[in-house]
Amino acid sequence: MTKIEAIIQPSKLDTVKEALREVGVDGMTVTEVRGHGRQKGHTEVYRGAEYTVDLLPKIKLEMVLPDNRSDAAVKVILKAAKTGKIGDGKIFLSKVESAIRIRNEESGDAAL
Repeated sequence: MTKIEAIIQPSKLDTVKEALREVGVDGMTVTEVRGHGRQKGHTEVYRGAEYTVDLLPKIKLEMVLPDNRSDAAVKVILKAAKTGKIGDGKIFLSKVESAIRIRNEESGDAAL
């Protein structure tokens, strides 16, 4: 099993969710997060005072998929979330040793 963590632009959430649904990804966790990479935020003016916004709003998607489905999900996320501009986000992949469904104690791929 593979855990996919994708940090994307908030404006791309609906597009990515729909694209993942089309390839059969049903379950995911979505979290509103803040952060920055190379873009380092930006400067804004509020009531005449200039200030720096260094932690920008992002969306974090997390899902655990069978290994044979993770490549397709990554390709879909890349296509749906890409704008070609700085700040598009990142995808992190990690191996998951086991998964257990609490309700009926199924384990492995059956728990997904």
